[in-house]
Amino acid sequence: MKDQNCAYCMREENPSLYQKFAYPVCQMNSGYLYLFKEQSKKGRVVLAYKEHVGEMGEISSEERKAFFDDVAKVASVIHELFHPDKVNYGMYGDTGHHMHMHIVPKYKDGDEWGGTFQMNPDKVFLTDAEYEKMAQQIRDALAK
Repeated sequence: MKDQNCAYCMREENPSLYQKFAYPVCQMNSGYLYLFKEQSKKGRVVLAYKEHVGEMGEISSEERKAFFDDVAKVASVIHELFHPDKVNYGMYGDTGHHMHMHIVPKYKDGDEWGGTFQMNPDKVFLTDAEYEKMAQQIRDALAK
């Protein structure tokens, strides 16, 4: 079931909803991968589940495994491409009830090292060409 107010659900019908905060990368087995537009943590992405569910308990164990397999695959690619010192993971959904995982590279000399990442620190934004270049790098690495 789609939620008409959900940016992830309405990705095709109303892309302007997700375009405020995300740039599309690709479809994965369990959902859709987006670059998070705020890039103070270079390579930050979000994996949104393919259907509108709010909790992991709403999907089968096989579907959860597929989701976490995709998270692990994306995290490996983020390590390969951007060389973070650590990748942080966050699943919230207090206000946006579509299950999604923030995959956030952290760098020892970078923003918020040693602390919890902010949802949107509103510091670093790129051009569409720069987002596309990063997205293509991720697509290519995922295809290997």
